Amino acid sequence: MMKTVFFGVVVLQFLGCVHSYGTGAPTSACGDMIPRHGVQPQPNPAPYTIQASSTKFQAGIPITVVIKGPDYKGVLLEARSGSDTTALGSWQMPPANTKFLECSGNKQGAITHSNANVKNNSTVYTWVPPATTKNIMFMATVVQQRNVFWVNVMSSSLTPSGGGTALDVNSGAERIITPALIMLIFPLAVLTV
Repeated sequence: MMKTVFFGVVVLQFLGCVHSYGTGAPTSACGDMIPRHGVQPQPNPAPYTIQASSTKFQAGIPITVVIKGPDYKGVLLEARSGSDTTALGSWQMPPANTKFLECSGNKQGAITHSNANVKNNSTVYTWVPPATTKNIMFMATVVQQRNVFWVNVMSSSLTPSGGGTALDVNSGAERIITPALIMLIFPLAVLTV
């Protein structure tokens, strides 16, 4: 009888480990971003920050994202706007040990881990913004180990650039060159009359 109970406990422990999603977050975690590990997230502030390569974005122009802090094994990373749980934009080729996760009907709407191998400050994610006028932020769940994870790790807000740098540069050049040309052309026009 004692051997049977011991065997049952071992089997339950094994099933608990299998249930920890070592190959990535399930799609059911997309909304609340809470892993289904059977334990609560850490209550203390996360030792992680999310750093984006820019504070502004333009549709179609990639932005790189890095999760700074101690090494981690699991991740669920999305771009969102305000309190909306819809995953925005799309992620480009996932770095090693990660993969796409379909969230909000978007096949490349999130990135999650593909195994429990270490990810760190040199793991760079690339996100392509959609056409939107809303501010966005990056939001992550970061897992150090099965029972130690933080949810709602957020980046600073990114704002739409509203036209892009190419247009801004051209229109700025026109504002500088046009008065100079007028000053050169006007005396020539007066002399020919």
